[in-house]
Amino acid sequence: MSQLLIIIAAVYGAIAVALGAFAAHGLKSRLSEQLLAVFQTGVTYQFYHTLALLLAGLWLRFAPSPWVAAAGIFWALGVVLFSGSLYALALTSVKWFGPITPLGGLLFILGWICLLVGAVKA
Repeated sequence: MSQLLIIIAAVYGAIAVALGAFAAHGLKSRLSEQLLAVFQTGVTYQFYHTLALLLAGLWLRFAPSPWVAAAGIFWALGVVLFSGSLYALALTSVKWFGPITPLGGLLFILGWICLLVGAVKA
């Protein structure tokens, strides 16, 4: 699980950098300020949780914990739902992507709670 989380973190990190650059250079003139901010929120949360995934993967290398593994899974899925839905909303203006975002946020929160439990039980 450790290696998988580190691999996901590496992929998510590269994608976040690429999407951040795309937003700054390719979307700035094409999206409204509001939609650009939505897109950038997705990038920001993807970066935060990329770092969290990396740390969870490293933690698992030295101290295996089902709670930390669960945190990583929740964060990985949360990036797809939270950031992915914001990217889709910003790029397509299709409103039904909006209700998906809170599900991703819930997964982020569950991941942080799992990390807390893992830290307490360590």
